[in-house]
Amino acid sequence: MSKYNVVKEKSFAFALRCIKLYRYLRDDKNEYVISKQILRSGTSIGANVKEGIFAQSKPDFLTKFSIAKKEAAETEYWLELLDASEILSVKEADSMLADCRELLKMLVTICKKSGPRDKF
Repeated sequence: MSKYNVVKEKSFAFALRCIKLYRYLRDDKNEYVISKQILRSGTSIGANVKEGIFAQSKPDFLTKFSIAKKEAAETEYWLELLDASEILSVKEADSMLADCRELLKMLVTICKKSGPRDKF
């Protein structure tokens, strides 16, 4: 299995977790603003990865994976905010943050290795 398929699978699973987190924050915590931000940025990671896998060129691939990386960093920020504000328990936040940071590391590595000096 290629590293692109691994990141595709992990980003899809993370998107599902973000959807469930959104519902939990909205329904149980009555949190409407950050929950929508998590939903948007957390699901965007996988969408951009999927687009990048089917890119038409190396620059297109790198653009999509770079956007996915930025969305992962944004999602990490919202999760840190939910943790610091104690809207999420430490256990809930740590679990989501671990998955998010794993994705972020993978995306950083892929972007670095796919940069302009490397062959596609």
